[in-house]
Amino acid sequence: MPPKLRLKKLLDNTTAYTILTILVIFAAFPFYWMLITTFKTDGDLYNLHVVPFWFHAMPTLDHLDLLFNQTRFLRWFWNSMVIGVLVVAITLVTALPAGYALARLVGTRGETLGIGIFLTYLVPPTLLFLPLSRVVADLHLQDSLWSLVVVYPSFTIPFCTWLMMGFYKSIPRDSVEAALVDGCTVFGSFFKVVLPMSMSGILTVVIFAFTLAMQEFIYALTFISSESQKPITLGVATDLVRGDIYYWGSLMGAALIASVPFALLYNFFLDSFITGITGETR
Repeated sequence: MPPKLRLKKLLDNTTAYTILTILVIFAAFPFYWMLITTFKTDGDLYNLHVVPFWFHAMPTLDHLDLLFNQTRFLRWFWNSMVIGVLVVAITLVTALPAGYALARLVGTRGETLGIGIFLTYLVPPTLLFLPLSRVVADLHLQDSLWSLVVVYPSFTIPFCTWLMMGFYKSIPRDSVEAALVDGCTVFGSFFKVVLPMSMSGILTVVIFAFTLAMQEFIYALTFISSESQKPITLGVATDLVRGDIYYWGSLMGAALIASVPFALLYNFFLDSFITGITGETR
């Protein structure tokens, strides 16, 4: 290879790896910051005369001790997991057939209805929690996990329906028609042909709905007050921020424990997630 081409290739590789390194540092830095803050002593954490990116005193487990032994963190985490699983189940049961029905509507009716459903997702919770509080009161679900299970699908179903509608449109109609010719009913073709071809989209819906349910705060603050019923977002925010005192080590520990599983989940299923978001079938 001529020297000029070797030099050009070296420069291109150096530029690419430099940009990649910067992006990796940018993405990983919040996790690193949460990790070192979790194990720093308060004196080290509030010392303004040292470099904050490393330990200048022996690491401590006091913040984790406060988190696990002096709060109900495990209970809050379990509550969020239960809420997330139930919300995902409700979203799947509703959004999968709804998206398929809209995708198969003839003309522009399906597209118009899909856009209308998606627009409801854009309505902020600060406008909806007042009417939804009336619904929760009428159902006698105040101060209960079930209030969030009922309310959260109001923002997971619209987006997931719109997402699956676009995904279903990429599935060849010939496959569905062939199943109908072979004797399948409409429901049979949906379960035997469409759903197996839509696993990437379904996985995207599961990840997206579960993430939204785990990170929501406003509805939880509105409908939950009992310590034993709080999800993790509400419990951590109300019990580790007391007046003007912030328990930063415990806060960062809770955030790290809650976020790492999702980071791993997105990385393990990254290809399927991208496929589901872009609406392509494989």
